[in-house]
Amino acid sequence: MFETFSWPPEPYILALTAAGLLIALVAWLPLALKKLPLSLPIVCIAIGAALFYALPLPIVPLPDRHPVFVEHFTEFVVIVALMGAGLKIDRVFGWRRWGTTWRLLGPTMLLTIGAITLLGVYALGLSLPVAILLGAALAPTDPVLAADVQVGPPKTGEEDEVRFGLTSEAGLNDGLAFPFVHLALALAATAATGEAWATKWALHSVIWEIAVAIVIGWGIGRLFGWITFHIPAESKLAQTGDGVIAIAATFIAYGVCEIAQCYGFLGVFVAALSLRHSHRSHDFQRDMHDFTEQIERLAMMAGLLLFGGALVSGLLAPLGWIEIVVALAILLVVRPVAGMLGFLGSSAERSEKLTLAFFGIRGMGSFYYLAYGLNHMEVAYVDRLWAIMGLVVLLSILMHGLTVTPAMRQLDRLHGRDPDGDEGEMEPAASR
Repeated sequence: MFETFSWPPEPYILALTAAGLLIALVAWLPLALKKLPLSLPIVCIAIGAALFYALPLPIVPLPDRHPVFVEHFTEFVVIVALMGAGLKIDRVFGWRRWGTTWRLLGPTMLLTIGAITLLGVYALGLSLPVAILLGAALAPTDPVLAADVQVGPPKTGEEDEVRFGLTSEAGLNDGLAFPFVHLALALAATAATGEAWATKWALHSVIWEIAVAIVIGWGIGRLFGWITFHIPAESKLAQTGDGVIAIAATFIAYGVCEIAQCYGFLGVFVAALSLRHSHRSHDFQRDMHDFTEQIERLAMMAGLLLFGGALVSGLLAPLGWIEIVVALAILLVVRPVAGMLGFLGSSAERSEKLTLAFFGIRGMGSFYYLAYGLNHMEVAYVDRLWAIMGLVVLLSILMHGLTVTPAMRQLDRLHGRDPDGDEGEMEPAASR
């Protein structure tokens, strides 16, 4: 006998259909949006908002209702993005060659954390530990949503100073941001127990966790580089042509760092750089990057669909006018001013300084830091913090997403590059 038609379909069938549509969009949307002043994240948020508004979906994707999921999901997205970012960079590591990076990581990020902390205490009325947590979460440039301002795939030569600076900043800023997350947790614990915090924070959260993450990341990257490119030809992994090995390196580097109680994000990016430079000219570098990018894009789009759903589910409801003013100040005043101060004395052109200062994109990384902090300390107004974070990320995605394509194309023209030209027209950064 034939089964009677039933509606709605089973959730499993709906999930399969939605997954297929998501994968199709992952493949098609970047091509469709390439020359438009519109970014992939904006489209994903709009689709997510429409789906959760129009359909009776069984979940309410508010982050304060699913704190552990938010922490682990954003953690996964960020570590995959960090591997992809590290594999992109052609420039050989060097203190002078990476001067732009140190300016973004040093004065720019420290000034940003300090300014947001002051806004949190004096404008938002937050306690000092919570204000520091907010500053640490909102200071780093996101490695996930900043793809439009990052360098191109390996060996394409798409690595001008601005793209290189924003890519390397997004990869390494965990080494400076996470200690301040731990500072917030230490101050909160001290307020509750009276336990001394300064020595332990400085020795463990700053020196140990940064240094050991760098060592572990470098070692795992070298190990995977040797197995992939340098052992006898019949057994080296590059022979497989299977870029999934980059994901294996990502998970192992992150896992070993977490076991050693050091910064896994930093370890993954260093591992990616080490793996990238183990054989800089091999075509398999592109295979690893492309596979990692596909996984990253799928996860990013899923996360942004949920973010769009959270927006229509009341994420921003706790906001008042002061929170809106602070969010605008963070994006339009704090980061640009801190960026310009960080480049005082730099020989970079003014257009490059302005672009580097402006495009401090916030996204999945900020969600992770806030989720991690709130899952490890007691805070009474969690929904308000998530609302502030959600507004800053939304405004960042809209503001930077609508301006990134024309801004980068104009920057290319100012430097004599054809923004519509073929890949590889730029001089490879590693040769500078």
